[in-house]
Amino acid sequence: MDPPISPPFAALVLIPSYNTGAKVFETVRDARRFWEPVWVVIDGSTDSTGEELERMAAADPGLRVWRLPQNRGKGAAIFHGIVEARAQGFTHVLTMDADGQHDAARIPDFMAAASAHPEALILGAPVFDRSAPALRVRGRRISNWWANLETLGVGVRDSLCGFRVYPVAALCAVMTDTRWMRRFDFDAEAVVRLCWRGLHPINLPVPVRYFRPDEGGVSHFRYGRDNAVLSWMHLRLFGEFLFRLPILLARKIRSSRH
Repeated sequence: MDPPISPPFAALVLIPSYNTGAKVFETVRDARRFWEPVWVVIDGSTDSTGEELERMAAADPGLRVWRLPQNRGKGAAIFHGIVEARAQGFTHVLTMDADGQHDAARIPDFMAAASAHPEALILGAPVFDRSAPALRVRGRRISNWWANLETLGVGVRDSLCGFRVYPVAALCAVMTDTRWMRRFDFDAEAVVRLCWRGLHPINLPVPVRYFRPDEGGVSHFRYGRDNAVLSWMHLRLFGEFLFRLPILLARKIRSSRH
């Protein structure tokens, strides 16, 4: 029997955006310098960025804009994008945040890694500069610890970085099977659930910069609210992890023998 034929690699850059202000225009322009096509999903923004992005798209065939009527969360915006991407034959999406934190120059390297390893999960390992709030850098270590416990140490260096490449079919399947992963819980839960499906993480460095408000930086992160969301998410995942543990252990043993 002939081996199954893998579909050709076809990838796009997907940027979810909610009230990011003018920074999103810079982010989109930077992404377009390094890749085509770039899609932006406007998640119910009320800051008029949607109109300007649509004008940019009208003059650029490599840019497409989707506008959701109301804010439903980062995960929901990405889900909308990947469903459309799959319908149009794309095999992979690289997600990046709209606020300019991620270095768009890393897009080609991440895409090359995904093309060489189409069944892998290409994760951004953030390289922080002095602009990064110390409390947030320390706080994400907790989520990383839990993610590695829940995946039996498969090798997730950072569970929260939004700069990463997903195989579209696998992510669609995971998100269709759960009602979670629609808001701030998306990034970490996506990593854990995709690793449960057998995807292997490949970690690549990506510079991350936090912009001050006077530099155009916009953050919707709220320490109390969003850390509570992450805590509840890991509580849910840990319960499911215990149920899956025999299967995960058997897979880990098999992989260690090869």
